[in-house]
Amino acid sequence: MGDWENLRHLAALARGGSLSAAARLLGTEHATISRRVAALEGETGLKLVDRRGHRVSLTADGVRIAAIAERMEGESLAVERLAVAARSTLTGAVTISAPPALAAVVLVKALARLQKRHPGLALRLVGEHRQAALDRREADIAVRFRRPEDGDLALVKIGEVPFHFYASPAYLASTSPEAWVFIAYDDAMSTAPQHHRLREFAGDRPVVLTGSTSEIQQAAAREGLGVAILPDFLAETDAGLVVIPEDRLPLTREVWLVVHGDLREVPAVRAVMTCLKEAMGPTR
Repeated sequence: MGDWENLRHLAALARGGSLSAAARLLGTEHATISRRVAALEGETGLKLVDRRGHRVSLTADGVRIAAIAERMEGESLAVERLAVAARSTLTGAVTISAPPALAAVVLVKALARLQKRHPGLALRLVGEHRQAALDRREADIAVRFRRPEDGDLALVKIGEVPFHFYASPAYLASTSPEAWVFIAYDDAMSTAPQHHRLREFAGDRPVVLTGSTSEIQQAAAREGLGVAILPDFLAETDAGLVVIPEDRLPLTREVWLVVHGDLREVPAVRAVMTCLKEAMGPTR
């Protein structure tokens, strides 16, 4: 068989469903995906994709070979995890995926202290809302606001994060509650519980700004644009914001620490997990 990279690019095309999605999965250009798949067609002598304008779909042969390539990639990643698990020292690279605001405000401080104690560690902290695939080594550890249900994962609840409504003192002093306007998440976070709580609280009152991150919403609220729902770890120390009391308990999100089962005993991974647990602390 020819170049494994060609098979890997076909597997990404099958997983992503389009050239652009496959390119995002592999961190490359869509032209590279097309070129690699064409090279695989040349190697196999089979037509693997139907190309109709800008649309690309797998043929029956393409689907079968992509499924084999997915299994090959899974076995390759299992070997990689086994090799990582065999390390016995606090050295090497560990990638952590976490919600952006939590990563920046809470986790990075603790991770910085850990790395200073163990200079052989190379830490990569990725702030993202999406759920990184741990079985594909997109991350070694994930911190999530939702308990995962699938996969060979080891997980532990490490804290809770309360959310409150916040606005600037000047905005609240000059605007009656019935005239309040709101700052919300964009469509990428439309299923988040805090987004639903804000929509319930706002009722018929308008949303005047949507932001992709909590930090954007925090800045907008501080500027007096309206009311936002924010995690307390981000907003409670912001002198430009005050809490708006509610007549019910505040929304609270659980925080889960997740690691692939093959990696949980790796010393470097265990050290990072312990660090993240301590970062959340008993008050989170």
